[in-house]
Amino acid sequence: MERAELQKIKELYGNNFIGPEELKPFLIILGGNNIEIPIPNIDYSLDILKKYSKDYILILGTSNINGSPLTIEYLRSSFGIESNIHKPCFYNQDWYLKEDFINRTLASQWYLLRKEPLNETRAKQPEEILKRKIKFPSAVLCTYTFFAYYFLNKEYLWYHDFIWCEDKDHNGDRIYVGKYNDIDGINKNGFSIHRHLALRKCYSAICIE
Repeated sequence: MERAELQKIKELYGNNFIGPEELKPFLIILGGNNIEIPIPNIDYSLDILKKYSKDYILILGTSNINGSPLTIEYLRSSFGIESNIHKPCFYNQDWYLKEDFINRTLASQWYLLRKEPLNETRAKQPEEILKRKIKFPSAVLCTYTFFAYYFLNKEYLWYHDFIWCEDKDHNGDRIYVGKYNDIDGINKNGFSIHRHLALRKCYSAICIE
């Protein structure tokens, strides 16, 4: 991609543009001082890029760092789970460590994803949201974007919000991520990864007299 063309798009998106130069603070933390990321063409049309420039983040994805697959597992091992040691970090939980979705990688391509949640999707079941033809991002894309955006802008995405993802666990329960800070101040800070438990026959009730 021509640098002049990339510069125009960067000016259009401002702090919401995360290209090869903007990724460097994030990659340095991961030990990638001299890493060269391929810069593919942006597959979105200029009209689409202009349409979403105010509300979306345009970020360059990469599949590996120094030969290691860039996965949620890799990011978790890099940033840890202790907020007093590393900020930002992951919320201290381990249920997902054997799930397949934490080993997914990104394609080496550009991604457009909305920065703020859609108000009309708040407190809605994911199946209801999907009926509106809204496409969920992958958990690894959200995780990658969260950390890359922080090290570029020193700002937390989805500080008090959870984001539905396209991934599911081995039981078919949908994954959701985000909510770095517990507004009630009960839980420690950390990028959270949870699953929305679907109702199955094993959920039941007993009574007392």
